[in-house]
Amino acid sequence: MERLGKIVRAIEAKTVMDEQELFREYFHTEKITVGVSTLRPGAVGGVDTGHAVADEVFYCAAGHVLCYFPEDDTYYELLAGDALLIPPATGHKLYNIGEENAVIVCSCAPHP
Repeated sequence: MERLGKIVRAIEAKTVMDEQELFREYFHTEKITVGVSTLRPGAVGGVDTGHAVADEVFYCAAGHVLCYFPEDDTYYELLAGDALLIPPATGHKLYNIGEENAVIVCSCAPHP
């Protein structure tokens, strides 16, 4: 019997540096994308211009970050356990303002 689930190990994930933000993309299908961003204390990520038709969710698994939306010049503060909904076509940028590594789990749907 063929297994339905699929495990992707961190070492197997597509890895990209975006400024000082380490991004690991675990899944990228035509319906959803899931990844994890890690920022060291004081690190700043690159500007993501947003996704034309996809909602994106950031879940702060560890740390203390600011997420900046240039469209309305607003900062959203996230602590471990908080989540942020990013509407389609909304730019965003992460700042680790804490004293530990920040870990942000992100997901986009439909496909960005």
